[in-house]
Amino acid sequence: MSLTAEQFQALSSATDARMADLERFRVLLTEANEVMNLVGPSTLPDYWSRHVLDSWQLIEHAPDALTWADLGAGAGVPGVVLAIFLKGRPGAHAWLVDSLGKRCRFLEQVKAELDLPATVINGRAEDQTITVDVVTARAVAPMDKLLGYAQPYMDRGAQGLFLKGEKAPDELKSARLSWHFKAQLHPSRLTDGRGHVVQVRGLRRAR
Repeated sequence: MSLTAEQFQALSSATDARMADLERFRVLLTEANEVMNLVGPSTLPDYWSRHVLDSWQLIEHAPDALTWADLGAGAGVPGVVLAIFLKGRPGAHAWLVDSLGKRCRFLEQVKAELDLPATVINGRAEDQTITVDVVTARAVAPMDKLLGYAQPYMDRGAQGLFLKGEKAPDELKSARLSWHFKAQLHPSRLTDGRGHVVQVRGLRRAR
């Protein structure tokens, strides 16, 4: 599914203010991507589908969630997009966690320019002590390793919603060698038939 800005707005019912923020994010991401590797350059012409729609769809799976942690958030996807949609909701906040300083400086710039309800954390995902409703990530690590990053958040009550590609079923199978959990695979809004939103609850290490 390749979308224009107008088609995404019709699909998501995004306000004009949110669309303006998303357009400004597109410009900032494009500029930053020229000097650091944030997203594949070939994906930027399809920004509204590959990055915005892909991120926004998480809200459909947790519409009442107010607090989110995006692990490995360097490109701002999905965390910045989520924060844009959280603006104006009382108590809403996104934590954008990344271990690389230059990516965190980019996220700080975006946060400031868009006045986002967000906190940028330069550190290891598994070392943080924040409590959130949802922990998420995109293109960070295979599922068995990603669950290790997410475990502290899920131990404090978060559910996991992870954006994964066509190998998601195989990754879940491998992860079950090290972890016990309940998982649901939801088809991605990106209708190439390969992507998934992986919903994880009840995580604990296998003994």
